[in-house]
Parts: sequence; structure tokens; C-alpha cells
Amino acid sequence: MLQNEDEADGGGFVPTPKREEIQDSSEDYDKKSSNKRLKDVEISAPIVYGTMAFWLGKKASESQSHKWTVYVRGATNEDLSAVIKRVVFQLHPSFTNPMRVVESPPFELSECGWGEFEIAISIFFHDDAYAKQLTLFHHLKLYAEEEFCPLSTKKPVVVESYDEIVFPDPSEAFFARVLNHPAVIMPRLPATFALPLVPIEHEDEEKKGNTTDHLLSQWFINFSDTDELVKLAAARQQVQSRIVMLRRQMVSDGVPHPLEPACVL
Repeated sequence: MLQNEDEADGGGFVPTPKREEIQDSSEDYDKKSSNKRLKDVEISAPIVYGTMAFWLGKKASESQSHKWTVYVRGATNEDLSAVIKRVVFQLHPSFTNPMRVVESPPFELSECGWGEFEIAISIFFHDDAYAKQLTLFHHLKLYAEEEFCPLSTKKPVVVESYDEIVFPDPSEAFFARVLNHPAVIMPRLPATFALPLVPIEHEDEEKKGNTTDHLLSQWFINFSDTDELVKLAAARQQVQSRIVMLRRQMVSDGVPHPLEPACVL
């Protein structure tokens, strides 16, 4: 699982983002091959998965010191139900019924306990996505990593991961259904590109899984484009500093350095 974590506001830790390209469920596709695929097209759904743990304070006991929630949400709190059909959380075997299935948004569950452990999160997609399930792993953290950080009942320990689920060569039905959905990033298509009309089911429930007004939303980590641009700028500065250092070392070693590049990223 992702191990490179940076500190964030609210007692949280932000692992390095990555992209998960979903594999085709070939058996389902063979059965429904009449649904055409859009070749050389990919759509993506940014998600955040993680845990949030509150210390119970005076209510804490040896067996229940924290109340925690594990969840999968939209990167900017969009409703993911257009893409995700259900989520299965595999807890530690010491819990009663450790395999928990959540069939509708918000895709989350809450428990009480005293120990940290790894949670397997299996995400299942709607049939028209023709995609195999995606399993992610997340380590539940109950205690902040900062040294001398006092326990608090008001400030939770938040650990979240940003990811992008990529659907290559989506079916026409799936593409048309999520075309204008805020949880999905769509490619630019030619003006002449035409798709069959696909009825939108449960249109009146479009915002049922939106987590903008979630009780825990004030503690969610912000994964906005601005944050990513800041990280890219910082990385670019590190690269430039490294280039300058290497050039100086080459000069001191008497090694002739190549012509200056037209542009340094």
C-alpha cells in the first residue's frame, strides 16, 4: 500500500496519489458484446478513501478507546453512486461479522475499538462499466504520529488517500450515463461525436451520496487542483536545485557539461 505520507491539517496524513486502471471483466463483456466500446477513450473517477478516529475520552475503556469511521468518498465530496455499486470493508477478524457490505452511499461504516489494523476495501462497479472489482488496503490509525501530541476528543486522527479510478475503452452505455456527472472526469470529444440516448435512473436521488454536508466533512483533507499544483511546483523546484548541484559538481570535477537545454522543467 502507499507508504509515502505527508502531514496535513487536522491531524491527517496524505499518501502519494496514484491512478488505478480498471481491468475489463471479460466474461461479462462476452455475454453483452452488443454494447459497443469506445476505443482509445478513457474516463476517470477521483476518489478518496481513509479513516477518521476520535478518542472517547472519559468514556474510553480497555476494549473501546476510540470511535472510528472508514469510508470511500468523492475527491471533492461528489456522489459516487453513479460509478460504484457497493463497497465491502474487511475488518479485523476479532470483530463480529468482519466483512461489512455497504450497498448505497455514503460508502462508510463506523465502529469502536482499541487496536490499529489493515482494512481491505473492495469496490464493485455497476454492470455497464464492465469492470472487475478494485481492492485497496488502508491502515487504520488511532493515534497521531506527532511526538507529544495529546489525545483529544475534539480533533480526530485522519488518514486519507487520493486515487483515480480509470476506465479505459468504456461502453457506450456507461459513458453516456455518467457523461455529465460531477464525480467523473470526461475526455474532450469531437463535436461530431454522438452517443445513444440512455435513460438516467434515480435522477431524483442524484445528490443522495454527496458528502459536502457530511458530519465529518470539516475534517476531510482537501485534494483540490490547487494543492496538486503546489506540490508540482515544489517538485519542480527540487529538480531544478538538483540540476544546479550536479552542474556545480561537474565543474568542480573538471567534467565538461553539455549545452544548456532550451527549457528546464
